[in-house]
Amino acid sequence: MHWGWLAGALLLAGTGASAQTVRAGIEAWGAGRHAEAVAIWRPLAARGNVDAAFNLGQAYKLGRGVPADLAEAQRFYEQAARKNHMEAQTNLGLLLFQNGNRTGAFHWLKLAAEAGEPRALLVYGTAMFNGDGVPEDRIRAYAFVSRAAAQGLTPAKMTLDEMNQLIPLEERQQGVRLAQELVAKGKPAIAPPAVKAAAAPSPRRTPAAAPSPAPGGAFRIQLGAFRDRAAAETLFGRLTPRLDGAAMTLVPSGTMTRLQVGPYPTRAAATAACAALRPQPCFPVAAK
Repeated sequence: MHWGWLAGALLLAGTGASAQTVRAGIEAWGAGRHAEAVAIWRPLAARGNVDAAFNLGQAYKLGRGVPADLAEAQRFYEQAARKNHMEAQTNLGLLLFQNGNRTGAFHWLKLAAEAGEPRALLVYGTAMFNGDGVPEDRIRAYAFVSRAAAQGLTPAKMTLDEMNQLIPLEERQQGVRLAQELVAKGKPAIAPPAVKAAAAPSPRRTPAAAPSPAPGGAFRIQLGAFRDRAAAETLFGRLTPRLDGAAMTLVPSGTMTRLQVGPYPTRAAATAACAALRPQPCFPVAAK
């Protein structure tokens, strides 16, 4: 089930009395004056401004205006996350997940998901669907991923399509009802998509072993989207020993490059290949 797609979050404007100062930093950042933006945000973060702290986390993660430093990025994300900044909670959770701290990651992702942040809804929902690091709950998982998909998150729409093939209609309907209840209790108030009427196959587990890719297969697995093509190639090289001869395909998508691997003869085979790569973010896509 989809993990993947984990990169990139927008720098946010602040609110309240210091909003113009935070905005000035964002304008400097947008003009490429990254060091100036960092200099604006740093004293604001020291005084407790959560947007400034989040933006500093972004700067340290990306290595713009300051040397790249994931420890500093984590520190600033956590400063904002502890004051209920949803994007900081999500970015902190994803960073901890990538560093192997799954307990810490799921703590923050759960908080952000419950507040309605779409990336957190997708990642935490996928974890619940798989029972991977958190208790398995397919109905709640479907509700979470439905909410992420309803907010326009493309990987969530893909993951929801996959879930539609794995769980029966009754469970999907329960998931949609739960999603509606969750939306009614909080924000954003976006209704989840309607359940497809077609019957789904009986629940099944994906096998642990990855099937070999097949020439001319209809599916690939996507392992992430990268601004830097070299980063995609590096990840493919690291995973090659576990890919059983699968070939790399780099798919341009705006300013990003999607790393896809395959082909596989069926969606089920691609799903099994993803399962064998855990905890690497991964989800099946149609080969084009």
